[in-house]
Parts: sequence; structure tokens; C-alpha cells
Amino acid sequence: MSTPEQTIENCIQMLSAIIDDGTIPRNIRRVADETRTLLMHPDNDLGMRAAEAISKIDEISSDPNMPVHARTRIWELVSQLETVPLD
Repeated sequence: MSTPEQTIENCIQMLSAIIDDGTIPRNIRRVADETRTLLMHPDNDLGMRAAEAISKIDEISSDPNMPVHARTRIWELVSQLETVPLD
């Protein structure tokens, strides 16, 4: 089992892959970039960063313009973030 720090780092890498994917609409890549910035913010604890990221990603998870492969990545990302403890 990975540590919360490893989980956050893995999620940042997943978000970077979404941001670099030109087949994903720009508005979705923009939210992915904002989410990556939230996860990289060192002033908040890991649980708070994960919760904020899940909230941010929820905005785009139901976007009808999102390609199926991107939606699958987003769901995987949320699943990983949900494993980070809040305390």
C-alpha cells in the first residue's frame, strides 16, 4: 500500500498526463491544471489537498464533451484521492 504522499504524487502525474493530452478539451485541461496546483500547494495538509482536489474535479467529471478515456482517468484519480486520510 502506498503512503498518502506517494498517492498525491501519483495523482499529480496523472493530472499532468491529462493536461498534456491534446485530445481533451481545453476547459477540462484547465481544471486539471488548477487541481494539480492545489495538490502541489505545500501549506495545506495532504488530506485537505485531496479533498479540495476531489471537489475541483467534480466540476468536470460530468462534462459531456469529455472523451471516454479522460473520464476513466478522472474516475481513477478520484478513487486514489479518496484513499488519502483527512487527518
